[in-house]
Amino acid sequence: MQSAPHICATDKIRPEFGYCATTKTHYFGFKLHAVCDENAIIHSFDFTPANVHDINYLKDVKYLFSNCELIGDKGCISVDYQSDLFNQSQIKLSVPHRKNQQVRTELSKVKQRKRKRIETLFSQLKGQFSMNTNFAKTFGGLAARILAKITALTMIQYLNLFVFNRNINNI
Repeated sequence: MQSAPHICATDKIRPEFGYCATTKTHYFGFKLHAVCDENAIIHSFDFTPANVHDINYLKDVKYLFSNCELIGDKGCISVDYQSDLFNQSQIKLSVPHRKNQQVRTELSKVKQRKRKRIETLFSQLKGQFSMNTNFAKTFGGLAARILAKITALTMIQYLNLFVFNRNINNI
């Protein structure tokens, strides 16, 4: 599970001010939340105003998936949400620990590699697909542009795997 900031102003759906901890910047707009599999193929995504915490997307995830494991980012640390996900949908949520966290549980090397692959996917979306650059005037325009970029990425992954017989994420 991953999220990334997107800036867009509209009157119909209210964007808000948010903070991106990785870049240490404030921004005005929306966040894109996504759930990817271990091959970095996006299975589900949603937009929220920038001020909505990442963990709130987990409320939707528990109705979309079951009997699986999610590897979230540090924004998803919450014992209450972890137990709720497991009790309602048998979803095990693994997250890397924070530096100041009292009880530290290390992610295994395998999970760290999977998490790194998801981070790389979002970096590709931002870099090669210019995901953070948009000139949308409406939320619908923003959503259409983001959907087009995610669709293009998914098509490249499909072609790499089934047509060109090469690494699925060779973009």
